[in-house]
Amino acid sequence: MRCRKEIREDRGSSGAHLDGWNEEEEERCSLSGGFGERCTRSMASDTGKKLIQIDVSSDTVCPWCFVGKKNLEKAMEQSKDKFDFEVRWHPFFLNPDAPKEGIRKSDFYKMKFGPAQFERATSRMTEIFRGLGLEYDMSGLTGNTMDSHRLITLAGHQGYGKQNALVEELFQSYFCQGKYIGDKQVLLDAARKVGIEGAEELLEDPTRGVDEVQEELNKYSSGISGVPHFVINGKYQLSGGQPPSTFMRAFEMAAKDGA
Repeated sequence: MRCRKEIREDRGSSGAHLDGWNEEEEERCSLSGGFGERCTRSMASDTGKKLIQIDVSSDTVCPWCFVGKKNLEKAMEQSKDKFDFEVRWHPFFLNPDAPKEGIRKSDFYKMKFGPAQFERATSRMTEIFRGLGLEYDMSGLTGNTMDSHRLITLAGHQGYGKQNALVEELFQSYFCQGKYIGDKQVLLDAARKVGIEGAEELLEDPTRGVDEVQEELNKYSSGISGVPHFVINGKYQLSGGQPPSTFMRAFEMAAKDGA
């Protein structure tokens, strides 16, 4: 779906916005549309290559966040001979008051956008996902994403590689397999698959980890109104499902800036 293109204020010291690199209209999920800090400067990694650190604000029910992740990974793969990468995921809530018990995706988006726009959006997103080698599944439920963000935050303490793998599993479950992101068993299955420890204990207590999620939200996502949002080496900002070439240009600029 083409999410609403938003006007955002520059966050002063937060750095340069590079959204204009994309000739197409910016596409992302926004608080109004739904469908729709910083890390250190570039430094040498253990391999001698420059380290590019990427902070990503996203929600686990945002399809553009999955698209953005796939395009980011293509850019990283094409740039791996030049740079090492560290990707860190941070929470954002498109629908913070969404019900814990969930609601059918199709019903929710038809109510929110109307049947005609829903059908157009679904058709377009299906085409975009197929272009990435994925099948877009609109079956199942949507709803509150707090538990998924609690789990992602926990995973970050066990390594950003594990955290990234968990985000992939959750996106695959929700967008390609029709699984509900608020289902405890879905979350546990994803955690076990990528080797996250302590997931069951975390999810048994609905208050555990909530404060940390809120801290992450305030630190990384309070100044934005749509996702995905990427901050590269603490300075260069990109929003929406940008193409790999845009990410690659941002990598080069960030590396030169930190030389």
